[in-house]
Amino acid sequence: MPICAPAGPAGLLLFLRHHCVQARAVTEDGPESIRRAGLRPTHTPAVLITRGRIDQQLGKIAGLAPPDERRKAFRLLIAVLAIADERRRERYCSDGCGHWWHSLPAVNPT
Repeated sequence: MPICAPAGPAGLLLFLRHHCVQARAVTEDGPESIRRAGLRPTHTPAVLITRGRIDQQLGKIAGLAPPDERRKAFRLLIAVLAIADERRRERYCSDGCGHWWHSLPAVNPT
């Protein structure tokens, strides 16, 4: 059963950070996440993700307060989660698993 994210933008970013860690994000996910999120390497979340331990940096990214930085943080955390979960799916869930988010129906944007 899905877990509800805490209310507000800060709670959502912390929720995403938690799932990035659970999906086993690694430091090497940083550059591709930046590219997928459409961020410049000089944007604060992009700078943070490329420096230091990934779990600590994800926490710093989730803690960004200015609204403009939160939007960038959201895009980056979604990209990190997509990359880490894709790798996890290939390695650990290719023969099936019990993760509810791996059973979500595909969405076709029109």
